[in-house]
Amino acid sequence: MSPPTSASLLERLRQPDAVQAWERFVELYGPLIHTWARRTGLQDADADDLVQEVFVRLREELPKFVYDRAGSFRGWLRVVTMNLWRNQRRQAARRPVALPAWVEPTLPDAVAGFWEDEFGRELVARAAAVMRQDFEEHTWKAFWGVVVDGKSYAAVATELGMTETAVGVARWRVKQRLREELAGMLD
Repeated sequence: MSPPTSASLLERLRQPDAVQAWERFVELYGPLIHTWARRTGLQDADADDLVQEVFVRLREELPKFVYDRAGSFRGWLRVVTMNLWRNQRRQAARRPVALPAWVEPTLPDAVAGFWEDEFGRELVARAAAVMRQDFEEHTWKAFWGVVVDGKSYAAVATELGMTETAVGVARWRVKQRLREELAGMLD
C-alpha cells in the first residue's frame, strides 16, 4: 500500500509509527548525506557513522520541525549535519591516540555547490526512483519520456500508444506527486 499523496513526507514523519515514511526519507537522504560527508574528507566508515548519527538526531528532531517558508529545510538539515560532524571531530580530538590533522573544509567553495545544485538534483532523482513503483508503467514512461528524455508529447504518445492528453496527464500526476513528496525539502 503506497502512502497517501495528500500529505508531504515531512508531515508523514510526524506521525507515530511512520515506518514507511522514515524508510522513504532514509532512502532519499542517506546517499546525499553520505556524499556530503565524504566531501568533508571523511573516509567511508566515518561517513557511514556520521550518516547514522544524523538520522538518529533527525528521528528526534523532525517530529518537532516546523517548516517555515521563510526558512529552509536544506539549511536546517545542513546545520544538524555540520553540528554532528563538528561533534565527531571534537570527540576524536579528545582521544589520546594520534590522529591526522583535520582541515576545516571551506564551506562556501567545497559544499555550497552541492547543497544548492547537486543536492536538489540528487534528491529529485532519488525521489523519482523511489516513487516509480507507485505508478503504472505507462504513466511512468510517459512522464520520463517528456520530462527527462525531452521528447514531445506527440512522440511519447505514439511510442506508448497513448493520446497526447493522456501523456500530459501522466506527466502532471508524477510531477505533482514529486512536489507533494518533496514539499519544503528543496527550499
